[in-house]
Amino acid sequence: MKVNYFTLNSRDQVVTKVVREVLNLFKIETDCEDEYDWKTLDIVNNLRGDEYPVVETVISITDAKNQAITLSQTMAGRTDERFSAGKHRLIKLNLYQLFRKQFGFKAAPWGILHGVRPTKIVHRLLEGGLSRDEVIARLRSDYEASEEKAVTITDMAIRQKPFLARSDEKTISIYVGIPFCLSRCLYCSFPANILPDKAGLDRFMEVFHKDLAAVKQAVADYGFKVQSIYVGGGTPTSLPDEYFREMLTTVKEAFYGSDTVEFTVEAGRPDSMSAEKNKTMVEMHVTRVSVNPQTMQQRTLKRIGRNHSPEAIVTMFDSLREAGIPEINMDLIIGLPGEGVADIKDTMEKIIALGPDDITLHSLALKRGSVLKMNLEEYELPDDDTCRQMFSTAMDYIHKAGMKPYYLYRQGYMSGQLENVGCCRAGAESIYNIQIMEEHQTILGIGGAATSKVVNFRERRLKSSFNAKDLITYLRDIDIYIEKRAALIADAYGHL
Repeated sequence: MKVNYFTLNSRDQVVTKVVREVLNLFKIETDCEDEYDWKTLDIVNNLRGDEYPVVETVISITDAKNQAITLSQTMAGRTDERFSAGKHRLIKLNLYQLFRKQFGFKAAPWGILHGVRPTKIVHRLLEGGLSRDEVIARLRSDYEASEEKAVTITDMAIRQKPFLARSDEKTISIYVGIPFCLSRCLYCSFPANILPDKAGLDRFMEVFHKDLAAVKQAVADYGFKVQSIYVGGGTPTSLPDEYFREMLTTVKEAFYGSDTVEFTVEAGRPDSMSAEKNKTMVEMHVTRVSVNPQTMQQRTLKRIGRNHSPEAIVTMFDSLREAGIPEINMDLIIGLPGEGVADIKDTMEKIIALGPDDITLHSLALKRGSVLKMNLEEYELPDDDTCRQMFSTAMDYIHKAGMKPYYLYRQGYMSGQLENVGCCRAGAESIYNIQIMEEHQTILGIGGAATSKVVNFRERRLKSSFNAKDLITYLRDIDIYIEKRAALIADAYGHL
């Protein structure tokens, strides 16, 4: 099928991207050629309006028999949204509604809400003075979000507000990236490396200490208050015991202070754990550990490259509780190869029985660079409807356990066009998870593939700097990444 794009301006890449998002939503570029047998699809968007945008979208379709179909719709924006944002929203909305009306496409759960952080829109509307019910209505009409999703993110944003209010411009968080794993999972596209030998670890630790020292100095120089520390990866606990203790001790001594309310370590999986690591985390005042079973189905664990059993997850969880870790998170993935509703029921029963404080449901995302994406034909994945049933089933268990959603984010190519959502019991909310998603706070990143997100409160904008995903490049060019991060901080907080 040949698809031609005619947008507001042939050089307007953003508009072309918006068009592609909607075509992708209905899988028009991948599988509807067989169903509709289209030859060409031409889209023209005409823009007018001064104070707010008015967009006319005209779609011309020619089928294999050279028969023509013309669809058109004109929509006006709102005065309380940025002109450019309104323009792009209206293009999406026009396309979405025209395709649904003409071809009977199913409604997407999130409608045209395809940003990574949809709750940011809710916070903007709440800050603009809209009530809860008015925000829900706006999400339904302006973005075609389902009632369920609109209610979820509106109530979530309201739940987040007291936590966001605890932070001022000098309150920051620290992210520590340890880019090593004991093995690579089937679905993984993260920049994780198989654990190197002693020489490789020593080289990493040397560079890591230099990276950390620069951030420690910045915290002192600018008078930052560290609210939370998050050690992620990779799998930080894949480090041998002595290296893990060295890393965590250095992090604690550099950043943990009277303002710190949360210290999280991703422990990942049982084959990376030991009694010594539990002891180290307790001694370093770690308040939260993330255990990531992904599933409690043995056949699936083997299939995705996990070298542990469901029983080992239970043992790991119990050992963390016995060691005295205050809060334990658990991560699960919806849509893994070969799984269905019966599998998620069994997994949820086993997870809920453990009594975790926080459960995050991830929807499988097919990412470039993963073994799964590169060999998709070899695996049977549940279809979108099944994934939605699995997600709904899991959420039923979560609600019955007294947990409610408190943070959420979305990615491209997610199974069932769903989301990743974190749920917890009252009082167990992770401040770091809220801050990283809502981007209200500066977060300084240290280590392999770490990102620093620096908020300029005067200009109300955020800029990022990235340490290299490739480990060799990170080790070689550490001085460059330190300088970029320092420049970003100086730009937002002033040159010292």
